[in-house]
Amino acid sequence: MLDPLMRPLFRLPGIGAFVVTMGYVSGYPVGARLTAQLWEQKLVNRSEGERLVAFTTTSDPIFLIGAVSVGFFHNAALAPLLAAAHYGGAFVIGLLMRFHDASSPGTPDPAASGTVRRRGRRVADALQAMHQARLLDGRGFGELLRDAIQSALRLMMVVGGLVVFFSVVMELMTRAGAVAALAEGIRLLLSSLGLPSPIADASVFGLFEVTLGARAAGDAETELLHKAAIAAWVLSWGGLSVHAQVASLISRTDMRYGPLLRARLLHAFVAMALVYMLWGWLGPAA
Repeated sequence: MLDPLMRPLFRLPGIGAFVVTMGYVSGYPVGARLTAQLWEQKLVNRSEGERLVAFTTTSDPIFLIGAVSVGFFHNAALAPLLAAAHYGGAFVIGLLMRFHDASSPGTPDPAASGTVRRRGRRVADALQAMHQARLLDGRGFGELLRDAIQSALRLMMVVGGLVVFFSVVMELMTRAGAVAALAEGIRLLLSSLGLPSPIADASVFGLFEVTLGARAAGDAETELLHKAAIAAWVLSWGGLSVHAQVASLISRTDMRYGPLLRARLLHAFVAMALVYMLWGWLGPAA
């Protein structure tokens, strides 16, 4: 049903809209988990999967509003700005990723194959396809519920384990003095760009783990504008912890990590730039 929207904008089949919705609502790494599932079902190919993962690896609204805006910044009015920068940046990445692997053919369009006979039949045909998929699956409600719980618990173990691992790595690096040395180098870079040096610690922590980086951004002793900008950078980069989560989920597919890495880095700087651009309109002081 959403093929006419997804294919022109993002060069993705309509089923990708479900991944976009769930990825934005549920946060990382749900987008990668669902994309890997679509790849296994041969509903997306490698290039489409890479495009989809690239702009659905985002924070969930609860973390962005509750943990970051309210918990770390103690300023709920910051949430609209961070949300606009983060999700707006993700949309920009989605538009740019349509040029990724441009020579790769897409999955067949049902409208082009004759499955959808006319535009007015798209909703009816989508409902019929959903019914047929349910029949082909063959699992009852109880089995579906059990499998959903098992899958969720496995994903929670992976995510939680990687968060703890990178938190321990950061503590070890802090005690060894590596974080201080890295932060000093980033301070010099920030100073040359005209940015305040207190956000260097948030950059270092956010490089590895998003929660630690967002907390450090909230604690930085500088103007709220710059703190919000580095928080948007951290949320959009995701931290190596999130990168490891996504890499583990797509490891059984033929999708590559490189496009995700480039997209995350670009998303981080786009979101940071959007904070500065939108501050006068959506900023708390506006």
